[in-house]
Amino acid sequence: MSTWNSSSPTASPCRLVSSRRRTEAPPRRPSSESPPPKKMKSMAEIMAKSKQEEEEEEEEDRYSNVTCEKCSSGEGDDELLLCDKCDKGFHMKCLRPIMVRVPIGPWLCVDCSDQRPVRRLSQKKIMHFFRIEKETDQTETSQLSQETKKYKRKSSSLTVKKRRRRLLPLVPSNDPEQRLTQMGTLATALTALGIEYSDDLNYVPGMAPRSANQSQFEKGGMQVLSKDDLETLEQCRAMYRRGEIPPLVVVFDPLEGYTVEADGPIKDFTFIAEYTGDVDYLKNRESDDCDSIMTLLLSEDPSKSLVICPDKYGNIARFINGINNHNRFSKKKQNCKCVRYSINGECRVLLVATRDISKGERLYYDYNGYEHEYPTHHFL
Repeated sequence: MSTWNSSSPTASPCRLVSSRRRTEAPPRRPSSESPPPKKMKSMAEIMAKSKQEEEEEEEEDRYSNVTCEKCSSGEGDDELLLCDKCDKGFHMKCLRPIMVRVPIGPWLCVDCSDQRPVRRLSQKKIMHFFRIEKETDQTETSQLSQETKKYKRKSSSLTVKKRRRRLLPLVPSNDPEQRLTQMGTLATALTALGIEYSDDLNYVPGMAPRSANQSQFEKGGMQVLSKDDLETLEQCRAMYRRGEIPPLVVVFDPLEGYTVEADGPIKDFTFIAEYTGDVDYLKNRESDDCDSIMTLLLSEDPSKSLVICPDKYGNIARFINGINNHNRFSKKKQNCKCVRYSINGECRVLLVATRDISKGERLYYDYNGYEHEYPTHHFL
């Protein structure tokens, strides 16, 4: 019997059937499980969406060609502010004074803000503005001077100790009229910004309570103000209440805004002012556009960290400008510093001169003394 040979040329072709089974078609879903029919949009909805898309495109085209009114450049759109009234653009660094942070909420340019210059205040209004005591108690003044002299006559120990720098009291101008002029410049600047004068920390309901301001919560501890320096601080506060302020004036600079100049010589390590304002939790001010927020307490628990916000209450410390940390030449301008002290168990911030300051010199300190997070690259 002959066998079939696949190599034979006469072999008939053979269809090879795979052993894999043919996949069956999936069963049809019951009519109850069939997907619901798509809901057709009405013509009104389609027209409304089309109109909205057209408006968005027109708005993009409208603002795509916006340029700065000062430098006529459209570059750096992330720093280009648009006035909410006239739609004109301004670079933050081109504004005068320079704006460091993007404002929260509506913003108006100088032409649309309608800010009127504040008139010069009279002597009576200045006295009322700062709540200055009209009559000076001569006995209290004499007692204070006697205590100061008594302190200077204290005998020192024979034991050699490391010399510690003592906080120096402020030396006001001798001329009462000059002091009134100095206070008038501060009152004018505070009034222009809508800030009420306060020489103390304020605890407002809804913000941080006074019980939260405890120096024991400070991360790593806080230096305690010595007894001698505490006496100097109380002496200066009493002088403030009598209208005897440090020789400083607040002036308006077209580049820096309101800033502080020395109206007389100030010695190194002289007490200038205490940083005052509303005390609030840092977590509540993370999105705040206030440019003068000061660190008060840095806690291990970030939710307990405190800041001073001088946007409603403040004093002359609010107008002392900061240096540019990115410019080594700007750092040379620093002539004072903020120091945080524990005073009677509470955190306080004092502004102190770091070198001799001559008349006419502007006051500067480092805004990034603690966290190094404040944007100072636009500072002069």
